[in-house]
Amino acid sequence: MSSSTPSLLEATEAYVSAYFAEYMPAKYVFHDLEHTVQTVAAAKMLAEACQLEAHQTELLLLATWFHDTGYAQGPEGHEERSCALAKAFLEDKITEEDLQIVLRCILATKIPQQPKDLLEQIICDADLSHLGMKSYWERNSKLRQEFAQTRHEFTNDKVWVEFELEFMLTHEYHTEAARALFNKRKAKHIQQLVKQKRRLNPDQPLTISEIVLLGESDNGGPNDLKKILEESESELKMARFGRGVETMYRTTYRTHTNLSAMADSKANLMLSVNAIVISILVSNLIPKLMDGSGHLNFKLAIPSGLLLVTCLGSMIFATLSTRPKVTEGKFTREDIRQRKANLLFFGNFHSMPLEDFQWGINEMLRDPDFLYSSMSRDLYFLGRVLAQKYHYLSICYNIFMYGLIVSLLAFAMAFAL
Repeated sequence: MSSSTPSLLEATEAYVSAYFAEYMPAKYVFHDLEHTVQTVAAAKMLAEACQLEAHQTELLLLATWFHDTGYAQGPEGHEERSCALAKAFLEDKITEEDLQIVLRCILATKIPQQPKDLLEQIICDADLSHLGMKSYWERNSKLRQEFAQTRHEFTNDKVWVEFELEFMLTHEYHTEAARALFNKRKAKHIQQLVKQKRRLNPDQPLTISEIVLLGESDNGGPNDLKKILEESESELKMARFGRGVETMYRTTYRTHTNLSAMADSKANLMLSVNAIVISILVSNLIPKLMDGSGHLNFKLAIPSGLLLVTCLGSMIFATLSTRPKVTEGKFTREDIRQRKANLLFFGNFHSMPLEDFQWGINEMLRDPDFLYSSMSRDLYFLGRVLAQKYHYLSICYNIFMYGLIVSLLAFAMAFAL
């Protein structure tokens, strides 16, 4: 006979939890209650994906709860001991036919797995579902720790990575649902193991093509791991490309900002120096241009005039290099729709209504091409502004340098004569 699913499953969960707490040695850190709970959760998920009937799901979960209870007495033959425990607990609760299904499911988890029907395939996939989950590295570490404590094996990093990589490459999920749920992340884990192997065995590099060859199924046809690995590698390249684009824009913007700040600093320096020179010239030198009879002293007037013109010319171009340019500051929605607007510079949107600006920003964020083209245009015009700044600065420094030389030579000639 069969009882209602919730009561039987709840009783089974309570029994198995108590059994693990009482009999499972602490050294079995992988084959613990946590692993059983995770396997049951994966079995539920796969049963739903495979559209199992309620009664089949019940039998599957009963087998999943018991599948590792035999580990309390060691790994060898634990499936048979798990069957014995399941039979002792379930034989008066379900029919003999259902009990045999549960026992067959438990035995199917034996490595190497060779399931014969859908229920056996699901429990096998659930048992190794961690291979394609985020918890893989944590569970992997616990499995290695368990092997070291119980079998005194795999204490060497190279040996462990070789063992785990070989197991991952030869393993294949049996159900389409498991392949869809776990294969993609499993492939990424394989790639990470490959990197570890390359790091630990630099003289024996393993390429992606070699992984694909090792991942071929026994019947001679390649499994879908090749496609998954290729997709994963492609995604990795695209992610790196995306990060590269972001880094390129970030670095270029930072360079433009630094160059603009340097230009403004140089212009301020020239303004300060020339202002000091002019103030000294006006306060000290110009009053001495008149001789005792009230006539202009041309010996000093000419070099002083040259120095004054030099300072004024230099200040003019230094001011031009830092003078802000006032723009209209408004784009229409039609400009944004036609992708002609650049909303990344305040001078282009300061007169726009807030609603239009927010709408334009949302449009830009929804369209990566529009966003990147806006950033590119922004960089272009920043470059144009920088070019103009440095052009004026170049003229400013040339005027100051050559004018100062000429003025000093004029003063020298005036005093010599």
